[in-house]
Amino acid sequence: MTMALTLGIDVAVRAEHQATLARDGATVWRGRKFWTRPADLERLWADLDLPDPAELTVVVEPTRNAWIVLAEWFRRHGARVVMVPTTQSADLRKYYSKHTKNDRIDSELLARLPLLHPEGLREYSGQGPADSLRRLVKQRSTMVKRRVAVYARLDALVELLGPVLGSNYGIAALEFLARYADPHAVIRLGQARLTRFLIARSRGAWRDDHAAGLITAARETLALWGTSDGSDGMDFAELAEDIAHEAEQALFLTRQIKQIDERVANLYADADPAGIVASAPGVGAVISAVIAGRIGDPHRFTSLAAIRAYTGLVPKVSQSGVSKVESSITKAGDPLLREMLCTAADQARRVDPQFAAKYQRLMVGDRHHESAICHLATHLVTRIAACMRTGQPYALRDVDGTPITEAEGRAIVKARYKIDPRRRENVRYQRMRERRKHAAGQESQESRCAPTAQPATTKPTSRQVA
Repeated sequence: MTMALTLGIDVAVRAEHQATLARDGATVWRGRKFWTRPADLERLWADLDLPDPAELTVVVEPTRNAWIVLAEWFRRHGARVVMVPTTQSADLRKYYSKHTKNDRIDSELLARLPLLHPEGLREYSGQGPADSLRRLVKQRSTMVKRRVAVYARLDALVELLGPVLGSNYGIAALEFLARYADPHAVIRLGQARLTRFLIARSRGAWRDDHAAGLITAARETLALWGTSDGSDGMDFAELAEDIAHEAEQALFLTRQIKQIDERVANLYADADPAGIVASAPGVGAVISAVIAGRIGDPHRFTSLAAIRAYTGLVPKVSQSGVSKVESSITKAGDPLLREMLCTAADQARRVDPQFAAKYQRLMVGDRHHESAICHLATHLVTRIAACMRTGQPYALRDVDGTPITEAEGRAIVKARYKIDPRRRENVRYQRMRERRKHAAGQESQESRCAPTAQPATTKPTSRQVA
């Protein structure tokens, strides 16, 4: 009879890892410290003295990215590597040792987890955050959000100049703001040189008329800030420096995002050569790469329901006896994947009649737009995952199952499932009224001892005898 060997490793980032070995739940040894170095790992492997490496199960928590190197090393040596969510291990740790938490207890708990909570373990497959496409789409999302923040700061600074460029922050506009945000500099430059600058930076899209408009706007800015004696009420040189810093950051991030887009396109072509994810409606080049990169191998999930749970788009469920309550979505999955799925679902309802029909039913039933989109996103990821598992592209069909083209789908949606914009506004207004109706008033939030302007409604507890 073979015995189950489990090696629980409490992964550290800046300190030594600690390992505990258990055989059928009984601790063999504990508190073995080691670093992520080849010599330390070889000594640990020799101490295990395994006749068959497949008998060993290594249990780790996904601690930042430090666990990936250990998981890959043990998997290459033939061991089975499983992961446990940090939230579940934290709850089990409180049960195991309520008042003490240290690395030795954590490693011992992980070594016993296959017996305590076997259904909570997840087989390690793929490289996770070490996968290039998964990592790169996350990096792109971070840079896009940083650029949006830069645009917001740039908007606030440009508003001090008056009506200059609005919110059009293309390459030519950013190049102009990085050099000539000072209205004095624009006027000194002159229309001829400014025209040549704009033609070169905008590839001919901006010419004499745009240069003349910028010079006029610069004069208006000086007139707005000017005083009666002709002096300026704003230090435009300092303001131009601040605007230039933000514009240069936006230019740098734009170039970085463009380079990342090229790498993402190449990695996605390798990960999904048949373009199965991209065949789904509402899924463009960026969203398809995010879905393919964040989901990874669809076969690593036990079912399609597990994939839906991974996105965090499933509702929270509280059931007791015959009562069952479903509240808001869990949001326990990948936030970037969830964001892209909702964006794709909002576009898919304009192309796929089945999604459009479901969206119409939800909106007619007084459902909020965002809630309806979450429902559509759940169905969309289920269909995409099913296509990824079977290796078949997404088939666009009418509500009766008839195959249609994308152009036909758009025409059907426009003809049958058009939503009145006033309907959405009415639903939003009704929901606001319900929230205000159930909101606590100021009087009810005060303590009972606080004075009130309302008359007392309580009755005396005893009669007073004169």
